[in-house]
Amino acid sequence: MELQGARAIVTGGASGIGAACVELLRASGARVVVFDLAESGDGVLIVDVSDETAVVDGVASAVAQLGGLDLAILSAGVGGSAPLLDLTLAEWDRVMNVNLRGAFLCLRECARAMAGGGAIVAITSVSGFLTERRMAHYSVSKAALAQLVRSAARELGARGIRVNAVAPGTTDTPMFTATDRLPGYRERVAQRAALGRLGTARDVAQAAVALCTLDWVTGQVVAADGGVALHSPIDPQEGLDHL
Repeated sequence: MELQGARAIVTGGASGIGAACVELLRASGARVVVFDLAESGDGVLIVDVSDETAVVDGVASAVAQLGGLDLAILSAGVGGSAPLLDLTLAEWDRVMNVNLRGAFLCLRECARAMAGGGAIVAITSVSGFLTERRMAHYSVSKAALAQLVRSAARELGARGIRVNAVAPGTTDTPMFTATDRLPGYRERVAQRAALGRLGTARDVAQAAVALCTLDWVTGQVVAADGGVALHSPIDPQEGLDHL
């Protein structure tokens, strides 16, 4: 797909990874409508992605503005942290409603609007295939989103719609600042990445935008994590590094 002149929706596009996707798409000549809960300027529609009516109306409004729809990047998401035994249903639902329900609603409505085919990229997480304490609801939401992407790719291929996902690792975004209360966490995860640093929103956005352009790729979940998911707690080299 050529990005010049492409018509796009980016959810969660007012900050973080979503905002970086918007910047790259516009720099490549795409026309972009942003869905977010925060007003932040040009081309932003206030849309609660967990609300079906809001998503249906938002996509219809975006399509009317753009004259059609060629691609969508589903970046809206929330984090959360709680021990499993203390995890309330309200907190479980809060994360699921945005990360999974919201992604489903936006994927469905965007696909319905792509009359001539198109590309959809969801932002999931390496937490969807790693096991992290205090993050059961977040990890489950992202694992389910990855499976939704694969199922959608299989089903929508006949309509000429490609569906893929990017799985970020530790990425320096507003959501990540919640970990600043954990002493040494930022430095520790940077050291565990194969590339030796935290990711940036632009790093992840580059992967998402690239997937929009790859016409023979669908149903894939690409880790854009600098190799942090390659870390093994039983790596024998770690013992040798201290000798």
